[in-house]
Amino acid sequence: MSGVTRDRIASRVRRAGTAVAAVVLMGVAGCGAAAPAAPAPAPPAPSPARTGDGGLRVTPVAGGFSHVWSVGVLPDGRALVTERSGRLSLLASLDPGTAVTPVAADLGDVFARGEGGLMGLAVHADFATSNRFTTCQTHAENGNPVDVRLVTWTLSPDGATATRVADPLVGGLPIASGGRHSGCRVAVDDTGALVVGTGDAAMPATPQDLTSLGGKTLRVDPATGGPAAGNPFADAADPAQRLVHTSGHRNVQGVAVEPGTGRIFTAEHGPTRDDEVNLLRPGANYGWDPSQGGTVTSYDESVPMTDRDRFPDAVPAAWSSGSPPEAPAGAAFLDGDAWGPRNGMLAVAALRGQKLLLMRVGPAGTDGAVSDVEIPTELDGEFGRLREVYSAPDGALLVTTSNGDDDRVLRVDPS
Repeated sequence: MSGVTRDRIASRVRRAGTAVAAVVLMGVAGCGAAAPAAPAPAPPAPSPARTGDGGLRVTPVAGGFSHVWSVGVLPDGRALVTERSGRLSLLASLDPGTAVTPVAADLGDVFARGEGGLMGLAVHADFATSNRFTTCQTHAENGNPVDVRLVTWTLSPDGATATRVADPLVGGLPIASGGRHSGCRVAVDDTGALVVGTGDAAMPATPQDLTSLGGKTLRVDPATGGPAAGNPFADAADPAQRLVHTSGHRNVQGVAVEPGTGRIFTAEHGPTRDDEVNLLRPGANYGWDPSQGGTVTSYDESVPMTDRDRFPDAVPAAWSSGSPPEAPAGAAFLDGDAWGPRNGMLAVAALRGQKLLLMRVGPAGTDGAVSDVEIPTELDGEFGRLREVYSAPDGALLVTTSNGDDDRVLRVDPS
């Protein structure tokens, strides 16, 4: 994406951000809002089963963090960690008590307010030769919020410093002055493309506007910042639309690529009900429209998360929380024979719910609907708010806490 294109998109976002400056940040405890009127009921979700002995071994790897947002394991076993406040650290290994060292990086422009800050991180598929990774972060100039953007970095061989090499790789994702709905999770799909889940910045028309990057999932070529090969709108006249993979989302907080199939599932915050897990279909609409088809200018959260009356082709959720919501965050698949019958389950962290949800999704060739949900007791309220879930190359699951004080990176293995 050219600098001119980035500037044009960023200018559009500044104008939209001014129009919604009156939107007040509410409910940082999840992604809550003023209680809406009761919507049409969502399809029933499977009743979660709490397992008396979850069969998991949970080991703290490192602590002393504040609101850990993302983890990315490097090919040599070290791991990068982002904190919402704008700090980047390096773990020497995934072993308990591992050394934690700060990574010197120019992060002074991070707009750490409300739900925004230094958020998602993805290690590039070619990191072994390029040393590159991409972060998603809120950006300010002279203290004023400008946009949410993807920034690509090169990590020095010793891990002591990170240098920006694409700033931004993609810019112009909308931002609210209070940081609301800044969610930005980044993952790498089977083709090496960056898959980015974004928030709608509490802007009414954004989720259904294909020329806006908010309330979407995107697929981005990590080398150019342009559309990844196969994007459904790659030939669109608008450069932002070319990046769009799916639309009609509220605030995507988790992106998980299923091993063996390449299917992409997302975890998404609802308002005061109906958090969702969705199976992505290229070009599809997921039905969130707080503008009511452009008939209202307020951010109307009484509408359904998936409004199939207004959008008959909207994709139903693979799982919906109903009420109360869980505020799901990171998501990843359990991968490896050591997990036994749980191998292949989708693990989703919950902020408000303070638990880990293990979901059995439908097989390839189906709509991916969740048939069973487990809540292992080892991660049910024991560590507070959980945010990141990351499947490490050795098969372990990494889970992070997001309580704001002495947050930790946890290693989860089958016992």
